[in-house]
Amino acid sequence: MSMKNPYKDKTWFKLLSNKYVWVSLSFLTWMIFLDNYSYFEHRFLNKQIEELEDNATYYQGEIKKDEENIKQLKNPLQIEKYAREKYYMKKDSEDIYIIEFEGDTVKKK
Repeated sequence: MSMKNPYKDKTWFKLLSNKYVWVSLSFLTWMIFLDNYSYFEHRFLNKQIEELEDNATYYQGEIKKDEENIKQLKNPLQIEKYAREKYYMKKDSEDIYIIEFEGDTVKKK
């Protein structure tokens, strides 16, 4: 007396018993999760590339600003203005007063 498998004629059983389906599922699982070039690794690397491109754009803008500042600082009057504004330098006969307002972002130590 042999027992007949009641699921043998079902489509899902035929699908799951097919060796090509198992090989394909194994391959997809390997490629998506386990491989060095997996989907998740590509996503991570793409995010890093986008961040680096954003940084490159930012620094190119900063380079342009610095180039403009360098062009302006070739003029001796601009050098004096820059020194006075940034480093609070003064001539011997001058006094400098720094006025601070409430709500300034600069905090004293």
